Amino acid sequence: MRFPGGGVGMGVGGLGVVGGIIYLVVQVLASNGSPTAAVVERLIEQNQQGVQMGPPVPPGQHQNLSGSCAGVNSTNDTAKFAVCVESNVQAFWRKQLAGSGEGYRPARLVLFTEATPSGCGTASAETGPFYCPPDGRVYLDLGFFDELQRRFHARGGDFAEAYVIAHEYGHRVQDLVGTERQVRRAQEEHPEARGPLSVRMELQADCYAGVWGHAAYAAGKVSHDEIAEALDAAAAIGDDRIQKQALGRVNPETFTHGSSADRQKWFTTGLQTGDPAACDTFKASSAD
Repeated sequence: MRFPGGGVGMGVGGLGVVGGIIYLVVQVLASNGSPTAAVVERLIEQNQQGVQMGPPVPPGQHQNLSGSCAGVNSTNDTAKFAVCVESNVQAFWRKQLAGSGEGYRPARLVLFTEATPSGCGTASAETGPFYCPPDGRVYLDLGFFDELQRRFHARGGDFAEAYVIAHEYGHRVQDLVGTERQVRRAQEEHPEARGPLSVRMELQADCYAGVWGHAAYAAGKVSHDEIAEALDAAAAIGDDRIQKQALGRVNPETFTHGSSADRQKWFTTGLQTGDPAACDTFKASSAD
């Protein structure tokens, strides 16, 4: 991605290492009585006992995260790049929702080291990136991007990392327009639909990430090759691929984020249309 100008000056937490989206999958499998998942979950909990807890690290101790974004990329300054993407994504949604009744209120990006408290519990390397509705913040351990390539075999790249960040801010949009609350309420009323509803919400966030990507491409900030990198990342974190790698089998009934094909399909929908209205995964006859 290219940032021809502009800058950032928003408060940011700290810096992080490592990451792992697989924890989200084994939690669901464990809740369904999978003995294999229960063992894996216990191992993760034991591993987390040695994690040093603390507040987000002040950004000044690591990087200059304010100022111009010109020339910044995911290789020469990973943290600054994440902040530049976050600022660009939020500026986009501020314009998109300017005429709506909800409007857009910024969500702080928290970059952390190893673990930090959040309104949704402990944010750690094992939880992967996430948006927390209770405190309205996005939490990101930058090591997740290395893990995305090493463990999940994604190609990586600037736009692949931008896709991950844009996806989390897609959840911020869902929170502001009321989708997140409606889905949580429906999950409480219909526990048997908890997984499918979660998948549809995640796929909508993928689509919203694509809507932002459409604008970035139109502005000349993204190339065709970079779009391919983002689609590759979307496939890498599909539930089917993660389950196959972790457990050697695939169980669609326990999906929480959608298959690789689903994630690519809805991200592409946003990329092609640039229209948030095209992202209604809940009215689609099926998530795929």
